[in-house]
Amino acid sequence: MSTYYPRSKDLTRTRKSVTDSPPASPSPTEKSYRHERLSRYDSTGESVTDKPLGRTSSYTRRETRLAALNKQEQDSTTKDYKKMYTEALHENERLKSRLQDSKQELAKIRSQLEKVTQRHDRISERSTVLESEKREKQALEKKVSGMEEELKILTELKSDNQRLKDENGALIRVISKLSK
Repeated sequence: MSTYYPRSKDLTRTRKSVTDSPPASPSPTEKSYRHERLSRYDSTGESVTDKPLGRTSSYTRRETRLAALNKQEQDSTTKDYKKMYTEALHENERLKSRLQDSKQELAKIRSQLEKVTQRHDRISERSTVLESEKREKQALEKKVSGMEEELKILTELKSDNQRLKDENGALIRVISKLSK
């Protein structure tokens, strides 16, 4: 760019000198200046000095490249959305199957728990039955022991009664002998 400025200053000086002088046949120096002036315009008619030297094509290439990158990003974004959507669907299906498996396992565990609860109830019923049977047994044992005591007393009473009858019979014989 620093080479660009001195050249343009020279061109403006030569332009003034060319316009001040009357038109004449072009000298070799004027031809070169005219050539320089014409070369400053590109095919579109824009002055090359309006555009930075050598940057037009790189700028255009850069813009094209950025546009292509943006398009790729947009395509990849839409593809990513599609991919994310399919992944989410797949994940949902996987989770649904896991949920279904968990529900089945839960139902199985509930049935097992109910069986265990029923067994426990039966056992507790048995234990209550056993406890009541134990109480009844203890009560019956008490009754039996009480009856045994009564039997002992009754047998003692019978033996006492028999003894008394025997004594009574002996007394009656003694009295009957004395009365004769």
